[in-house]
Amino acid sequence: MTAMDLGSHIDYLFKRATLDLTRATEARERRYRIQAQLQRARHADGSVPMPGDDPELREIITSVLGPWLRHEPSTDAWQHLSRRTRAYIGQENKRKNLVGEGFEDTLAAILSKIEGLQLLYKIYIRPNLHDLPGFYPPRQGDKTRQVDLALIRRTDNHRILVTCKWSIRSDREEQFATDFNAYSRLESSRQRFDYVLITNEFDPARLAAACEVMEGANQLFSSVVHVNPSGPLAAYDGAVQAPGRGIERAKGHVTSGRLIGVEKWLTAIAG
Repeated sequence: MTAMDLGSHIDYLFKRATLDLTRATEARERRYRIQAQLQRARHADGSVPMPGDDPELREIITSVLGPWLRHEPSTDAWQHLSRRTRAYIGQENKRKNLVGEGFEDTLAAILSKIEGLQLLYKIYIRPNLHDLPGFYPPRQGDKTRQVDLALIRRTDNHRILVTCKWSIRSDREEQFATDFNAYSRLESSRQRFDYVLITNEFDPARLAAACEVMEGANQLFSSVVHVNPSGPLAAYDGAVQAPGRGIERAKGHVTSGRLIGVEKWLTAIAG
């Protein structure tokens, strides 16, 4: 396999979700075209902008491709191109949300298939925090807090709050502590809860940072779980990095058991 072929073998979560999104977008576009025809019939004098018309986008395309265009595209063609361009940009902007929710759903599906685990835990996908036992509802006017994934042990209502992140952006690193503090403020049972990170991040420095982040005198995450810790270690093996950076710290956390794989975490909670 060459580097040019790699793209066709990865990104399954987004590609599968995109098929559904594309179908929905096409159906919505058909409805818009019908609405546009009705609007044009009522405003045939050109007194209102035509649906889908984007003069700025048209100007950008014309300035770049004009010398290669043999004929001026029709108004309908420009409008169709504008709609397709906006749909493409919209899909790319939704990539992170689609992959993130697909990751959460995949993990939940795996949990539900593990023999005996549903007898031990109630499993919730993207629940509101106050719908889980031992948490207050938000005060009036405050934001409703939502958890990516939650497991509630049936015997004693012990709570495992899971933040599922396919990747860890810099803004998410700050969000982890913000979310944890919000959960802690709304805790009503005076009982400990576990806060777990599950990720497929490949940047060893960010993985190491997640393992090391503190909240007061304690580690923020009860467990830091990677889809496959061997992946980033293999990807960066032999890479030249400054001492104390990324890969060596990540290796240390794998060796110590601070950074574990999904299989080991599932075995621990099932045990």
